[in-house]
Amino acid sequence: MQQARRTQRTQRETSMVSPSMRASHEAFVAGSALARHHGGTAETVNGERRHGRGAGINPSGRYEPISRHVFDDGWQTIDELPPFQTDVQVEKPRTIITRNQSPDISFDRSINPYRGCEHGCIYCFARPTHAFMGLSAGLDFEAKLFAKPGAARLLERELGKPGYLPKTIAMGTNTDPYQPIEKTWRVTREILEVLEVANHPVGIVTKSALVARDIDILSRMAEKNLVKVALSVTTLDRRLARAMEPRAATPSLRLKTINDLSSAGIPVSVMVAPVVPALNDHEIERILDSARGAGADEAGFVLLRLPLEVSSLFRDWLLRHYPDRYRHVMNLIRSMRDGKDYDSQWGTRMKGTGPYAWQVARRFEIAAKRLGFNTRKHRFDTSQFVPPLGEGHQLALL
Repeated sequence: MQQARRTQRTQRETSMVSPSMRASHEAFVAGSALARHHGGTAETVNGERRHGRGAGINPSGRYEPISRHVFDDGWQTIDELPPFQTDVQVEKPRTIITRNQSPDISFDRSINPYRGCEHGCIYCFARPTHAFMGLSAGLDFEAKLFAKPGAARLLERELGKPGYLPKTIAMGTNTDPYQPIEKTWRVTREILEVLEVANHPVGIVTKSALVARDIDILSRMAEKNLVKVALSVTTLDRRLARAMEPRAATPSLRLKTINDLSSAGIPVSVMVAPVVPALNDHEIERILDSARGAGADEAGFVLLRLPLEVSSLFRDWLLRHYPDRYRHVMNLIRSMRDGKDYDSQWGTRMKGTGPYAWQVARRFEIAAKRLGFNTRKHRFDTSQFVPPLGEGHQLALL
């Protein structure tokens, strides 16, 4: 019965797409980075194989020398292909702290416990990084994941190096540290245990209710001004959230998590991110109002970003889920990105430019001020830092 309903829904969505709209989309993809690298477009993966996933296509990685395409050879063998199952491999990096010199973000170092993200958010700007592993930014990014179980040990070693100067470490800036596989791998919790012992400040960004599991550690760190958690709330519409972020926590559960963290004395902020024109931009005030009522005291927003493969992936998703809004959404996006799908210029990549971007920023500013957000910025305390006594120190004593 469920399979029949999903088939009917797929047929209904397909019928809503006009031939001219489909042709417009295919013309774009034909000239996109994906086509330039692989000589063609990516086929939509059967709905049964990608059930519960965000992306609808799985094009080969942009660095791959060949492109693989699935097609029906007349024997209906496509129907026999298995669904995309989550597969986790172990990654063993040499270091765990990533440095950056970006002038438009507030941190210079970060930690990513995982590569890829099972949440499957179609808009995720981290998707193109999967190409470095020879994988697709599409369904591979959501299903073929990498965990770093040795992260805590590496962190202990790096924090204990002579001359290390503590500054806030950001977590969740690339992929979500509390995505579903954290329940079993517990890499994020192990990292927090090291940071707590070292009295090292950390800022966490997530859209998962799993962060509440670590309230015991986070509340102790909060007493020392060592932590702040930001919950990303993209929409309050369950239908839109399910389509856009299929395996992330529901909007109501994220608001509950804000309340749980705030009640435990942990500084909490809300991120209205990303703001997608003509899809969720009308919710800015409602999201801020709901988050403020739940206990958040700081707020921020980021406009939709579509770097590299994310542009084609988002366009394909938009055409499948909201075909009637396809042209309007893309026109508004391009109006804020100097006529392009994305502009990576420092200082404007997060907020955009032009009249529509200005309107979004002013609406956010007015609502945040009215609700009492950002009246007091949380300050981290680095003076309490104690370098861990790792393996190197113990060997030096012998």
